[in-house]
Amino acid sequence: MSWDVIVIGSGPGGAAAAYRLASAGLRVLVLEKGARLPRDGSTLDARRVVTQGEFLSREAWSDRQGNALRPEEHFNLGGKSKWYGAAVLRFSAREFAAEPEFRARGWPLRCEDLAPYYAEAERLLGVRTFPCEPGLRRILAALVRVDPRWDVQPLPMALSPEIIDDPIEAAHFDGFASARGLKGEAERSFLSLVESAPNLTLRCSAEVAELVAARPAAAGSGPRISGVRLRTGEVLEAADVILAAGALHSPRLLARCAAREFPSLPALNFGLIGAQVKFHVLTALVAVSLSRQSDLLRKTMVATHASYPHSSVQPLGFDAELLASFLPRCVPRALARQIARRAYGFFLLTEDGSHRSNRVVEQGGERILDYDVRRMPASLREHQGFVRALQQALLRSGFLSATQRTGANGTAHACGTLMAGDDPRASVVDASGRVHGLAGLYVADGSVLPRSGRVNPSLTIYAWGLRVAARLLDARGAASTCAQ
Repeated sequence: MSWDVIVIGSGPGGAAAAYRLASAGLRVLVLEKGARLPRDGSTLDARRVVTQGEFLSREAWSDRQGNALRPEEHFNLGGKSKWYGAAVLRFSAREFAAEPEFRARGWPLRCEDLAPYYAEAERLLGVRTFPCEPGLRRILAALVRVDPRWDVQPLPMALSPEIIDDPIEAAHFDGFASARGLKGEAERSFLSLVESAPNLTLRCSAEVAELVAARPAAAGSGPRISGVRLRTGEVLEAADVILAAGALHSPRLLARCAAREFPSLPALNFGLIGAQVKFHVLTALVAVSLSRQSDLLRKTMVATHASYPHSSVQPLGFDAELLASFLPRCVPRALARQIARRAYGFFLLTEDGSHRSNRVVEQGGERILDYDVRRMPASLREHQGFVRALQQALLRSGFLSATQRTGANGTAHACGTLMAGDDPRASVVDASGRVHGLAGLYVADGSVLPRSGRVNPSLTIYAWGLRVAARLLDARGAASTCAQ
């Protein structure tokens, strides 16, 4: 059977694109490498999720020195959005512009161009804010009191209001998958709306091994992608294919196909496929005081500082059990639990710039993630200053703190490996999401993002996926009009 569109991946970008295309009546096939997650409560079990890493990918990777690396990737229906993505913030207008001194590339569109898609994604995700709880309110008030340059705002969250009435879900939504569907995410908020439609087919445990090129090309037409080949050898055909496998995986699929089928395609810059990967510069911070903490959600506010324009901090939605795991192993576990009951966790992130040497590559079947934050000294300097500023403000407010940097295995915010832009010499896809020089191939995941921004990128990926689908529908409509 031939499809109108095949979507590879069911995370935010793929799910959003599939929803929009299926709603328009196109025959859409969604291929997900992983399976559906269980609803038996196991995805809320800290031992299984955090300690054992039961639901993480088992793919073998290495860093640039050849050391073993295990990126925090999830292969399941809904992708990472099942585990993360509850904090959904828009990028600011400034984050769409280029900042050469920060190694930040500009977008090929304006913030206003994405605004209607941001709004649609927020509506489908059920985005809302929650009241700031007493413990966090005291901490943030003390921060602003000792340093007025801190600015605090409600954090938009894709959470059901019912989560407040479920203490287990409320204490285990940050880094966990909801068993009751209380989190707005790719499967529940997008795919489930069209899953029963006769024109949408969803296949799990269907790993795509290769993109398939059209053969022979029609007279006068350029190179085209005509479908995919699964790991089982099955070939599936479509008029258009959307890559949405994620920033670590989509570039490897494109690179395999390009090297085999289009080794000298002028409009495709092979050196940029997989390059300029970004994760954010990330630090987890645990702040401890003499008072016990009793807040439930915790993750309700986001803070920024006037002196650090590329950085933000948000509370971790972790209870004492989880916070204890962040404390040094030299601390006896009984003492660690007592400390954690008086602790609050925070997640500090700073935008990382683009560097061509930071890249995802595949050599002889080996997956290599070559990333070094020191290649972006401006990002690293700002992040270090931002962490110090928060620690000093917390100390003056009566909190001692300990920090833990997240390394290259922390890929929850991975983006930038197939960057969007107007110039094919400096980008891989255009402003509509189509790969330069290749008909029939679009990219709808975070790999297109020219900038990682100072906040979580998930809402921007949803919005981009909706926009890619809209542009694809426009292109198909124009083609139909010309054919008449």
